[in-house]
Amino acid sequence: MRQNLRWALNVFERARAYTVSADLLAEVEWQRSRTPLEFTEADLLRETSWVILCCGFREATVRRAFDHISLSFCDWESAASIVTAASACRASALASINNPRKIDAIIDTARVVEIKGFEELKEQIIRQPLLELQRFPFIGPVTSCHLAKNLGFQIAKPDRHLVRLCQAVGFSDPQLLCSSIAETVGEAVNVVDLILWRYAADGFSFL
Repeated sequence: MRQNLRWALNVFERARAYTVSADLLAEVEWQRSRTPLEFTEADLLRETSWVILCCGFREATVRRAFDHISLSFCDWESAASIVTAASACRASALASINNPRKIDAIIDTARVVEIKGFEELKEQIIRQPLLELQRFPFIGPVTSCHLAKNLGFQIAKPDRHLVRLCQAVGFSDPQLLCSSIAETVGEAVNVVDLILWRYAADGFSFL
């Protein structure tokens, strides 16, 4: 395991250096600032919508469209505002990303939050994040990890990049990999996940 961790740390240091050279520290600081006890209704709506849109899409594609998507959905002011203006929100958002199923899923997410009530829903998410987040459309076992990470939970997402790294350096799963690195370097698990993922997503090899 020590040898495996040394290999993983070597990859992480390359990835961390890349975030500096590529001027990505703002993205890292954003992730570092997230905390599950402090996420707001707007945070939940925005991050759930981001993960819904990212399912099967390139992250860069979603990023280019997301400012307009946010405006289309009332800048995530509240679930009630989205539900009230659902038809107008939908029409505006479809002009940016023409995928009715995903746009409807964002509206359905707002309906879940409005019906359940944000404060009660937040308490349930804090107790059981991966289970409770799967109540939203398009959010399953893997994407719930992505969403939980973005809300500030110390969870790594088992996407293809991190699974490939685990296979390369001999770890059983991304959570153990990122937790081991995080403990060694004094960083948050979700930040380690982001740094490794960004390095791979931008085309660099872990090997």
